[in-house]
Amino acid sequence: MIIRLLLLGALAGAAILLLRGRRTAFRLVVRRSSGIAVIVCGVVAVLWPGSTTAMAHLVGVGRGTDLVLYALCVVFLFVTITLYLRLREADDRFVRLARSVALLEAEVRRERATHAVERRHPDLAPTRSPTR
Repeated sequence: MIIRLLLLGALAGAAILLLRGRRTAFRLVVRRSSGIAVIVCGVVAVLWPGSTTAMAHLVGVGRGTDLVLYALCVVFLFVTITLYLRLREADDRFVRLARSVALLEAEVRRERATHAVERRHPDLAPTRSPTR
């Protein structure tokens, strides 16, 4: 029964992460501390393999390997969501950069065309103030 609550809580957390989607300092702390917790759990599982079975029985799972599988599925879900959010953020930055480059290129082309007209037809050139 406890495992169901834990898994549902993890799925709800994944859904919130997916819906909110912004990078914050708090999320960075949570991500790093979660990573360290997963590493510590892995070390404990390697050094004392019976501990996974004992923990599995505490939360209502029959075998330790099943508990490890559930945990890996949840971790994989969070990693996938995090990578998706990063990719989306990088894509948004790329679009903004492409728009800026396009605007700058258009401005350069307009300036070149203006200068070309001024060189060919000096009488059509706009009058400029003497301070420039």
